[in-house]
Amino acid sequence: MKALLLNASLKSGDEISNTESLMNEAVHIFNKNNIDTEMVRLADYRIAYGVSADEGEGDEWPEIFEKVKKADILIIGTPIWLGEKSSLATQAIERLYGASGMTNEKGQYLFYNKVAGVVVTGTEDGAKHASASILYGLSHIGFTLPPNVDTYWVGEAGPGPSYIEAEGNKNDFTMQHNKIMTYNLIHFAKLLKEHPIPTEGNVVESNS
Repeated sequence: MKALLLNASLKSGDEISNTESLMNEAVHIFNKNNIDTEMVRLADYRIAYGVSADEGEGDEWPEIFEKVKKADILIIGTPIWLGEKSSLATQAIERLYGASGMTNEKGQYLFYNKVAGVVVTGTEDGAKHASASILYGLSHIGFTLPPNVDTYWVGEAGPGPSYIEAEGNKNDFTMQHNKIMTYNLIHFAKLLKEHPIPTEGNVVESNS
């Protein structure tokens, strides 16, 4: 099985990312359970604006989209800005939505039988709001959401130390929910692998 983690930090790959640090807690569990895992820093790609799977010349989203198609588990990680998910997280959801009319080999929506979760970090309120927005978007386009698949860390209101500096990895609530999220994602991914969603009642006309 394969897990893909999309880090929607606004920092490029050579900068330390608090969001990536928390996402790595899930990676550790995936690795212990022999899940093939890859993390992608969205800021390192030229992702065009739009709501399609491919926006043409210069658009590097198709490379990421191919990884999504091969993954059984998807996690989107985002920092909080002004109480909201990052602009890159929004863009990723828009681009995934652009493929929502595509179908799999059975004629079901393309993202059927894939599970998803979300990781959020920040020094302000908004973790649950950002999680709800991302998880609804993923569910709406066909991903399966196991229970308790959001984990987050937020610091005190206002400027202050972020996840790494504040040693968020010692926060019992955050670590417990990371463990619950990751194991539930693994369990449901295996379940759907063995017992895919039946085609009865949900085969659609392909737009791919």
